[in-house]
Order: sequence, then C-alpha cells, then structure tokens
Amino acid sequence: MFVKIKNDLAAAQERDPAATSKLEVFLTYAGFHALMAYRIAHRFHKWGIPILPRVISQLARWLTGIEIHPAAKIGKGFFIDHGMGVVIGETAEIGDYVTLFQGVTIGGTGKERGKRHPTLGNHVVVGAGAKILGGIRIGDNVKIGANSVVLKSVPANSTVIGVPGRIIKVEGDRQPEATMDHTNIPDPVLDRFEALERELIELRKQVESHNPPEKQ
Repeated sequence: MFVKIKNDLAAAQERDPAATSKLEVFLTYAGFHALMAYRIAHRFHKWGIPILPRVISQLARWLTGIEIHPAAKIGKGFFIDHGMGVVIGETAEIGDYVTLFQGVTIGGTGKERGKRHPTLGNHVVVGAGAKILGGIRIGDNVKIGANSVVLKSVPANSTVIGVPGRIIKVEGDRQPEATMDHTNIPDPVLDRFEALERELIELRKQVESHNPPEKQ
C-alpha cells in the first residue's frame, strides 16, 4: 500500500507542471488525498472489515468531491488532475499510470449485475467530463477526449471522442472520415427526431394523395 502511495505521489509531481514538489502535492492536492484515503479503505476492504471502508470513502468524498468505491481496483502511478466530480464504481478496474481529469465517471449503466463497471488498461488518459460506462474494456495507451461518453470496448493505442464515443485513431493512424471537430459530433437523438419528421412528411403526402381536397 505504501509503495503505491509513493508512486501516486511521484505520478502527480511528474504529470502536473504546476506541482513544484512532492510536499506541495501531499499537502494541497485533493486528488492525491482522495487516492490516499482509497488505498487505506481498499486495504480494510480486502481484510473483510465491514462498514469502515465505506465510512472512509464517504469522508474522502465529503472532503475532496471525489468518490472512489473501496472495492475498486486501482494500479500504481494513478493520477487524478483537479479531481472534483470524479466517480469510480465498485467493480471498476484501473491499470498502472492512468490519468483522470475532473468530472470523469467510471460507472455502470444501471442494467448490469456483477462486473458492471469498466476495466481500464495501463497508461490510459481520460479527459475532463468523460463518462465510461458498463462492463467494457479500455485497452492500454487509450486517450479519451473531454466530455466523451464511451459505451463500447476500445482497443489499445486508440483515441476516442464524441457522444457516443467513436474511435478516430488506432495505432496512431487516423480513421476514415474521423474528425476532431467537436462542433459536429453525431447526435443520435437529433438524428432520430429528424428521421421521424421525414416519416411524418411522407405519411402526410400519402394521406393527401388518397384524399384529395374537394373542389369548390
């Protein structure tokens, strides 16, 4: 546990250019405080101690705005940048040297039982506000863009953006028709409304063709 906390401390200093020293990280970084509380709560959880792990996690949530379930599995060198609003669910599994930004949810869809939270590989970076939901797998070295919603597994060495999340790069190669233009991200709800509108227009034409207006 203490080795992982030491690695977490080093990771924060290495990945945040604003960090001037490990002492600054230790005293002032909410993400590190939440992670340290998680490491302790997780150890108690593994020992089978009831209630106390959840009490620690809820206290950390109250103090930092970050919620990490004690049963989640998190590797070494984990870094939460800024941190406010981060949620990590009970059956989530996170590899080594992963970075999350503020507002990230590693959660469930509400439709699953058992292993219902994502598994993230090593060296994954998840942008601010992104949501990764369900018992899916995110491969090593994946980058997930800010505010993306990822509902399907992602292969290693990929870049994902959008709602719903779509892969725009694999192994460094841009995918056909992929774009980083966040102003033109597909909107499945709007697409469905437009399809319904077209169906209504076609239906009205059919009704009018069968019932022509009476001549005056």
